[in-house]
Amino acid sequence: MPRYKLTIEYDGGPYVGWQRQENGPSVQAALEAAAQKLDGGPREVYGAGRTDSGVHALAMVAHVDLEKDLRADRVRDALNHHLGDHTIAVLQAERVGDAFHARFSAVRRGYVYRVIDRRAKLALDRGRVWRVPRALDATAMHEAAQALIGTHDFTTFRDSQCQADSPVKSLDTISVTRQSGDRGAEIHIEVEAISFLHRQIRSIAGSLVEVGTGKWTPDDFKAALEAADRTRCGPVAPPDGLYLSFVRY
Repeated sequence: MPRYKLTIEYDGGPYVGWQRQENGPSVQAALEAAAQKLDGGPREVYGAGRTDSGVHALAMVAHVDLEKDLRADRVRDALNHHLGDHTIAVLQAERVGDAFHARFSAVRRGYVYRVIDRRAKLALDRGRVWRVPRALDATAMHEAAQALIGTHDFTTFRDSQCQADSPVKSLDTISVTRQSGDRGAEIHIEVEAISFLHRQIRSIAGSLVEVGTGKWTPDDFKAALEAADRTRCGPVAPPDGLYLSFVRY
């Protein structure tokens, strides 16, 4: 069966997450329904990872095996047609070999978390960025974040329901920068690693905002990490501002 690698963007607001679930619509289920209409039979779509309810993607990668041998651009266009009004778009489809697996072949994943620090409510970006109504010190946030680089016990920033075998993970890079835009400056927290724990990035983002507001110092943030204690985590950031930005192979 021909295998196709899919690059996908989506607004996660209407979905319970990437993974197919019984309690509501998922991105995976929507893509599988579109693939079935295209190919005439049940098809499983395998993603590079799972995103939680309300989390978005700029470039999720998935793969699907089809009975039909179609040009890649036809697969892309047909899937987009069958997706209809879903807030999901297949940006690219590519033919790949049977050895390719969207999840297990990945060597690095990247996320960006968007925060905007302004008093005014959100009109255009509601549900797509976390608004914090206080000025944030992005420099202090970046300084604090550097303590996360390398291999650590991330229990402090691991959801209590996380099913990973170990809280030990390696973070390759993390940066906090202030971006300027037409609707005002916002802060981007960009993180890269091979894999992440459940709600790890949202936990980190919420604690970094504590640093940005001056409630915590960078040393407080480092101490929270080293404590390996979930109760030391700051407020968990909402899903609105989190985007899967890339997957590398």
